[in-house]
Amino acid sequence: MAQTNTMEVTPDRLLGLGLSMAASVAMRAAVELDLFTKIGEGIGTAAGLASACGASEKGIRVLSDFMTIQGFLEKSDGTYRLTAESAAFLDRRSPAFMGSIFLFLAAPGHLKAMEDVTGAVRKGGSVLEHESVEDNNPMWVTFAEAMAPMMAKPAEFIARRVGPLGGDQMRVLDIAAGHGLFGIAFASAYPSARVTGLDWAAVLEVAKKNAAKAGVSDRYSTIPGSAFEVDLGGPYDVVLLPNFLHHFDHATNVGLLKRIRAALKPGGVIATLEFVPNDDRVTPPGAGTFAMTMLLSTARGDAYTFKELAAMMSEAGFSQNEAVPLPAGPQTLVLSRV
Repeated sequence: MAQTNTMEVTPDRLLGLGLSMAASVAMRAAVELDLFTKIGEGIGTAAGLASACGASEKGIRVLSDFMTIQGFLEKSDGTYRLTAESAAFLDRRSPAFMGSIFLFLAAPGHLKAMEDVTGAVRKGGSVLEHESVEDNNPMWVTFAEAMAPMMAKPAEFIARRVGPLGGDQMRVLDIAAGHGLFGIAFASAYPSARVTGLDWAAVLEVAKKNAAKAGVSDRYSTIPGSAFEVDLGGPYDVVLLPNFLHHFDHATNVGLLKRIRAALKPGGVIATLEFVPNDDRVTPPGAGTFAMTMLLSTARGDAYTFKELAAMMSEAGFSQNEAVPLPAGPQTLVLSRV
């Protein structure tokens, strides 16, 4: 066994890892208290922020110092200021505000899934009594409301990359529509597009509000229910499958993909958005680490490599598969055709 000179290494990373869970829940608190917005409005002292945020001065001081250490605030002479990053993404007045994502990512349901990681590793899947993909799970309403800001740019990219199909009328099905932004991006980009969003009824209410906000309600319809059970309708030129396959195992996904193939027009395309690690499963790290999220929150989900996704597609009858990395972020667009 090789000997290690302990004078050459430190336990700093281990300690940092042990304390890292505090970061996401602290960010959620900062968003709920509108800390960054109040600082952006010019309130910089702990006392002033405590009054504006409706919190204790000690609590605000500790939270603001923590966010300074994390690099989201700057502090000088007891006064806090936003960084360029927090001004862009965490000040609620910014058009690029993304703070709401922590209302989902650090939600109680996700934290509950982390209480018994050892049990999930032993089992090979979630130990939760009710996993994330159960019927009508209310967490998906939270997802739809909170995650929309993060998905706007990827949705626009996918609509441009797929392009207009179908001639005078382009029919698009958005499975697990959530906030609806992926389908709405097609309706916004192409006047010929008619979009159908499929999800649980309560979730679709969020998508319909976003369609109205985008001015495309007249070309946006819905199908409430499970993608594995309801009549998908069609035929469609494009089926959108964003952030869905990672919740299920290979066989379940193949069954769904066969249903989708039957609902596609000749020459149609499935546009799948996923966290796709390389074959080594550890790079890129953003995609590789997503497998742990699926282990903790689903019974049989995973982060699938492109080879694994292509194998599912092939088994379902799709012979052409193309991987297109998104310009920013850890996800990959997979385009599949018969």
